[in-house]
Amino acid sequence: MSILLDRETRVLVQGITGKMARFHTKEMLDYGTQVVGGVVPGKGGETVEGVPVFNTMKEAVAETGADATLVFVPPPAAADSIMEAADSGIRYCVCITDGIPAQDMIRVKRYMYRYPKERRMILTGPNCAGTISPGKAMLGIMPGHIYLPGNVGIVGRSGTLGYEAAAQLKELGLGISTSVGIGGDPINGSSFRDVLEHFQNDDDTHAICLIGEIGGPQEAEAAEYIRDNVTKPVVAYVAGLTAPKGRTMGHAGAIISAFGESASEKVEILAAAGVTMAENPAVIGATIARVMQ
Repeated sequence: MSILLDRETRVLVQGITGKMARFHTKEMLDYGTQVVGGVVPGKGGETVEGVPVFNTMKEAVAETGADATLVFVPPPAAADSIMEAADSGIRYCVCITDGIPAQDMIRVKRYMYRYPKERRMILTGPNCAGTISPGKAMLGIMPGHIYLPGNVGIVGRSGTLGYEAAAQLKELGLGISTSVGIGGDPINGSSFRDVLEHFQNDDDTHAICLIGEIGGPQEAEAAEYIRDNVTKPVVAYVAGLTAPKGRTMGHAGAIISAFGESASEKVEILAAAGVTMAENPAVIGATIARVMQ
């Protein structure tokens, strides 16, 4: 089992005719992902890497039976693309786009709540690396070869630290059930808590790795959920221990503005909830291996 993606997932790529979208569409196809179509208004009838392009999401879903989509649309139109995906009946959407205005994402989240929970599209991102269930499907921009299939679930705001954790686990002979990037923006589609619930309910996920960073309340909310609901071992690393208060660091959401938003405060809150903390990025894999013994 895995969460969000499996071998049967049928994927669309919104913005598929762009340079980066073309490159990563080929990477996903080579990995074995069922990329069944792309969507670019006005480009219907073209093909990219042998994949048909459609003008609208509803047309693409009707023709291909797709249930997931990857958004590579530039920031000014990305929010509209996510909402179009929600309207088309797509089950899962990953938004790679960086630089979407926070106000646009507020509009997206309000729009998605028009639908009842059982019909509401799951969104991860924006500004994320994507999601991968190793050996099954890849929906994003990550290097697929560093992910070994296994029983560790990874959820993180930082894409590159997610890669680092995956590479370290592979070196130790440990694999991953699913790795989910939730993105580093202040307002994103899914929180740590949302993904932790999926991992808790997944029989093939035996341990969880959480990768946080400074800024925002998500790690504190995750700690509360872990304390009350998660029965599996959780290892966490929080980036930004030396970050100065009030300065944005890397991701748009990585800015300390209140208590509980600095890395040291998040480490304290997570540890108090029973999470095993990795001291630095170099020991994430070894720490996971230790708690799984």
